[in-house]
Amino acid sequence: MRHLLRALGVQGRIKSPTYAVVEPHDVPGLAIWHFDFYRFNDPREWEDAGLRDLFASPGLKLAEWPEKAAGLLPPADLSLTLEARADESRLATLEAGTATGVALLQGLKELRP
Repeated sequence: MRHLLRALGVQGRIKSPTYAVVEPHDVPGLAIWHFDFYRFNDPREWEDAGLRDLFASPGLKLAEWPEKAAGLLPPADLSLTLEARADESRLATLEAGTATGVALLQGLKELRP
């Protein structure tokens, strides 16, 4: 996730949100929230932490371990799956989950040389 955040223009130290659940990042023109639901165990945490409001606000939301918050998260526009391969390379798969995601993927295809 650090590489993606750097590519998006995040400067300074990038902390893992494993214990805090969410870390905000600001870049010019884009608010980014990085969520890590690995330690998420109680759905009450969702409301107590105000996560519904964060997900309803404008900006980019990046979620690790989204299955731990299943049923609480809105549908993902895009899902990115990374698969480690035996040769130490990675296979990245992008999958659209909404009409916005389909449009984003279409835009990526149009950017290809």
